[in-house]
Amino acid sequence: MAAAAPPPSPTPAPAVIREDLVPTGHQVFSRIRLATNADVPHIHKFIHQMAVFERLTHLFSATESSLSATLFPENSPPPFTTFTIFLLEVSQNPFLPIDNQNCTNFSPIHKTINLDLPISDPEAEMFKSGGNDEVVAGFVLFFPNYSSFLAKPGFYIEDIFVRECYRRKGFGRLLLSAVAAQAAKMGYGRVEWVVLDWNVNAIKFYEEMGAQILQEWRVCRLTGGALEAFANVNI
Repeated sequence: MAAAAPPPSPTPAPAVIREDLVPTGHQVFSRIRLATNADVPHIHKFIHQMAVFERLTHLFSATESSLSATLFPENSPPPFTTFTIFLLEVSQNPFLPIDNQNCTNFSPIHKTINLDLPISDPEAEMFKSGGNDEVVAGFVLFFPNYSSFLAKPGFYIEDIFVRECYRRKGFGRLLLSAVAAQAAKMGYGRVEWVVLDWNVNAIKFYEEMGAQILQEWRVCRLTGGALEAFANVNI
């Protein structure tokens, strides 16, 4: 009687791959850092694009020189005690470390975002920053204010802007959260800004993140000839 054939070798168990460790879609590396005087050309282009988006180009008169002189004067006070700008940079590759830019209470913020589709940036060459594929995608300009009701300082956001091809991908939320995190870190009471009443997408976004839209308040402004005229009123 023939010997029985040996049993087959056991089938190896399939490898278990943790889904949270597998990159999905297209990775975009982002960094939020403090702006410097060298970034003024980008900041100027941002503000002009923002004026176009807000249909306010008739009010736009800033130049690179005037921005440099007012945002980054000689012997400028430390960040967060005066006009401060966070720049949002993006890259297809991880960012190299940079120093704290002589600011002891802020370090650049890094975040990796997974997108379903790659981003096509037609202005990449115009907004190049640093490394080979690093570009500037947005900014937020803010400065300290004060609440007498809270008896605490806060931050007022003058401008927040993300270039069109980077919108609706979480980058605006990153910029706002960076300002909010800095305010909380410094023990400040609140962060405030304004939004145009026709910008319903922005209003919905702000409400979803927990911001209150104060319908009962109105912005008051003296500027140009009205400012000069009122300055000369004989009281």
